[in-house]
Parts: sequence; C-alpha cells; structure tokens
Amino acid sequence: MKYIIAPSILSADFGNLQRDIEMINQSDADWFHVDVMDGVFVPNISFGFPVMAAVKKHAIKPLDVHLMIVEPDKYIEEFAKAGADRITVHYEACTHLHRTIQLIRSSGCKAGVALNPHTPVTLLQDVIEDLDLVLIMSVNPGFGGQAFIHNTYKKIKDLKTLIQGVNENLIIEVDGGVGLQNIAALVSAGANAFVAGNAIFATDDPTETIAEMKQQLITSINI
Repeated sequence: MKYIIAPSILSADFGNLQRDIEMINQSDADWFHVDVMDGVFVPNISFGFPVMAAVKKHAIKPLDVHLMIVEPDKYIEEFAKAGADRITVHYEACTHLHRTIQLIRSSGCKAGVALNPHTPVTLLQDVIEDLDLVLIMSVNPGFGGQAFIHNTYKKIKDLKTLIQGVNENLIIEVDGGVGLQNIAALVSAGANAFVAGNAIFATDDPTETIAEMKQQLITSINI
C-alpha cells in the first residue's frame, strides 16, 4: 500500500502560488490537496476554477480535489475538465450519493467521499465497493486552527473493518490537525493518505517538513 502526503494549497502563499506549487513538485509530497469551499456547506469561501486551472498549469503531481460544497453534481464535470485526478464529495452534501459517485467516475476521475466528525463510517457500507477513497475529517470542515478530534482513530479502525474483504485497496485519507505529532499514530490506526496545511506551510522549511513526514511514514510502516 502506498502512503501519501498531500499538502493543502489552501495554506499556501497565494501571492507566491507558483513558488509553492514548484516546492510541492520538487518535494517528497505525492499529491496536491485542493480544498474548494462555497460559504454555504462550510463557513468559508476558498476558490474555484480559475485557481484550479492555475494550479494545474504548473503542477506535475495529481490534484486531489475536496469539494466542501452543496450540490456538487453541478460542478463535477467542470472540476474534472479543470484537471482534477480525484474528486471527493461530502456524504452530508449528497442526496443521491451513489449517483454522484457514478458521475465522478464517468467524468474520468477517482471517486472519494468525505465524512464529517459526527458521521459514522457505517453509512458508507452500501457504496464502499464503488469508492477509491474515503476522507475522514479530523476537524470540523471550513476553517483552520482547530484541535484534532481523537475519535478519528476509532473511525479509521472502523473503516478498516468495513473494507475487509470488500474493497481492501481503498485509500483512507485524514484531513485536519495532521502533522509530525500524530502521523505515526494515524498510520497505526490504518490511514494511508495525509492532508496537511499549516503543519507544512507555516514552517520555516516546508520541503524539509514534508521530508520529515515522509520519514515518519517509512519508520511507522517498518515498525
């Protein structure tokens, strides 16, 4: 199983966005994580297709697009055209989740579903075979600076149990409060993809921080 570091460009310096994209390109990171917020499903507004196109123009690694928006079906095909490699929608935002997953796949992207902290993983049991990724939110989505929710470890373990014998290649991604202080414990729980924003971009040397996170993964796997 591949273990993935996905820096969130929401925490990048938008006055120097190309510089930060090039940093991720040249680092040990695996994906770009792109957080799209609409001010309705979550409190904040982030960015849309023009910024996506700018990122895609310079990125040489896959774009992991996380839609924190209502009515995501309206925009999936356009995000696919803008360069998304995988698109994750929220369980809580999708009235017809199976239809939405099929739309993502028919658009040529890998399909993911995100779960807010209050949403149990058992609600995915009827679509789990159709998914490439499940994103466990370890903070409430929409704004930074929140404390990591420790029930996340149990949710990851519950998800590992759910996919046994059904979809064992599923990627389990964690987003919110992820950093050097807890990445090893998240690996032990069963996660294999890690979104980090301020934990990377707020450091003096983001490239070195990514390398340290990657080393933590390697060490955890080999224990």
